[in-house]
Amino acid sequence: MFDNSTALIHNGTLWLLGLFSIATWLLILVKGVQQTRVKAANNRYKKAFWGAANLNAAVAVDEGDSPASRLAKVGFGALREADVANDLEHSGERQDVLERYLRQQLQRERHSLDSGLAILASIGSTAPFVGLFGTVWGIMHALHDIGQKGSASLDVVAGPIGDALIATGIGIAVAVPAVLAYNFFIRRLKLIGADLEDFATELVNLAQRSQFRLQKGSAVQNGASGKESGAVKGVSNNGEVFA
Repeated sequence: MFDNSTALIHNGTLWLLGLFSIATWLLILVKGVQQTRVKAANNRYKKAFWGAANLNAAVAVDEGDSPASRLAKVGFGALREADVANDLEHSGERQDVLERYLRQQLQRERHSLDSGLAILASIGSTAPFVGLFGTVWGIMHALHDIGQKGSASLDVVAGPIGDALIATGIGIAVAVPAVLAYNFFIRRLKLIGADLEDFATELVNLAQRSQFRLQKGSAVQNGASGKESGAVKGVSNNGEVFA
């Protein structure tokens, strides 16, 4: 009975570590592709955004779906709604409303990019202990054999202890890439988050120059003229473009 339970627990430990390893490498692949695409999409959108003639022309910029584009759309939506809405959600100064909307969108983007990283952290911290559990159980089995046979010779204890140590080795092998990947993705996530915060700050500054108002019905026209005339240096307080 003891032998059967020991083999079951030992094999279950190895299977569990195998599942941890599969999950780790799948997450590494998914998060790597996700963060690479996000960075490229943000760069494309910001290049088109800063190439617009003015803030109103930037509304028409469409360079795919990215955290930066969603952040800008939320900001533009807040400016539009501030002109027509008369409720508690849009009460207060226009700048406060805009900053609140941008801050909320930044939190949503962080949550989206952060998904899956908690699993990597959990695997990295628990896999060595799962392997150690299998090792301890194997050593208990070896000690039980010594007690049953009344002998502590090498052929009695070497096999079970050697098998038990495999679990610890596999646990460490699973934990190392999970921890390294977690630290790598957290670092890249912080860089993406800081870049989005800088973009949000610049968006607020641009909105302040145009007195937190968008010209109605001129976004498409200005967007087309912006592509023809190229980028400009800034926007005056009344929304006019200056070189």
